[in-house]
Amino acid sequence: MIKGVEVVPLKQIADERGKIMHMLRSDVKHFEKFGEIYFSAVYPGVIKGWHLHKIMVLNYAVITGMIKLVLFDDRKDSPTKGEIMELFIGEDNYCLVKIPAEVWNGFKGIGTKLAMVANCATIPHDPDEIIRLDPFSEKIPYNWELVHK
Repeated sequence: MIKGVEVVPLKQIADERGKIMHMLRSDVKHFEKFGEIYFSAVYPGVIKGWHLHKIMVLNYAVITGMIKLVLFDDRKDSPTKGEIMELFIGEDNYCLVKIPAEVWNGFKGIGTKLAMVANCATIPHDPDEIIRLDPFSEKIPYNWELVHK
């Protein structure tokens, strides 16, 4: 586990009309502050990443579909520097993943349908606050290909 990353199971309340999917409340211990909420749609097999936020803390939940979320800790003084964390989140594993600032992250749509990633970020988007890398950059030792075990 990468230092500062939190994975929180989320509740879904279903009845004959549909369901409610909880994401984040201001009265839970892992809530920091509100900056903005946005949604990122990703098609199956498409990779969005790598990116790192200098200040923003991310709070991801996948409300439909599935993604492979990959985190890489490249923080200079982190006890988990060099570690990779791989999570499969979405309809089959509905949870919130809190990603601290300065942790590289990217995700890949998996399965057969569009995935919708919700992010409740701690600050509004600022293009000067984000650093991006190609998903296949050698700076991050990760292979996005499907692994057959």
